[in-house]
Amino acid sequence: MTVNTFSNQSGGFVSLVGAGPGDPDLLTVKGHRVIQQAEVVVYDRLVSPEIIALASDDAEMIYVGKKLDFHSVPQEQINQILVDKAQEGKKVVRLKGGDPFIFGRGGEEIEALAENGVAYEIVPGITAAAGATAYAGIPLTHREHAQGVQFVTGHIQKDGQEIDWNALANSNQTLVFYMGLKQSAYIASKLIENGLNPELACAVIEKGTTRSQRVLSCDLSSLQETAAGAESPALIVIGSVTSFHQKLSWFKPE
Repeated sequence: MTVNTFSNQSGGFVSLVGAGPGDPDLLTVKGHRVIQQAEVVVYDRLVSPEIIALASDDAEMIYVGKKLDFHSVPQEQINQILVDKAQEGKKVVRLKGGDPFIFGRGGEEIEALAENGVAYEIVPGITAAAGATAYAGIPLTHREHAQGVQFVTGHIQKDGQEIDWNALANSNQTLVFYMGLKQSAYIASKLIENGLNPELACAVIEKGTTRSQRVLSCDLSSLQETAAGAESPALIVIGSVTSFHQKLSWFKPE
């Protein structure tokens, strides 16, 4: 096994770990091991209690969770916590829901570690789009329905670059919007404006892979109303593959 080889006189090390989409059984074997070995665990809001409980009783637990419109700890401060703890010589686990490199700001945190000469590794996790759709019986791709899939952030920044809606409005692909509940009306209107059929099948998957999972089916024209009845965390899935939910659904939440 090879990890990054920065000079690191302190002996500290950071493992950036994806905890998966919610079901604790979806944590990887390597993720399980490094959590148990950690001296410091810096964790997010969406990490399940069962996974957090894997940490040693002696580990320092630091909560840095975020939710929509409220960040308990600014991102720059999270970056600094990781650097500081590693420079104290600690084995640090940065624990994130899903996969840390898919809309998890993992790249920003690794940049900070690299710039400060801190040794690190990345332990991927099952991203919410793959986990939640699988548990909902929705194949992201299908030879007769979708030849591609795109993951898109629903956090559309007013001062950021606008999404290329024309490129997204392709009926031969599946679209998965992360963190899109609040922007559902805008998402639907832009896709319809750029050519998608208002009757195209959609689904909102709430709290996917957990015992509280709900799958709300609708069409694109009624996405706003359906999303309004869902709670975060939730994914918006747009495409004809969502019609498989009724036929292929296998997961029965308690």
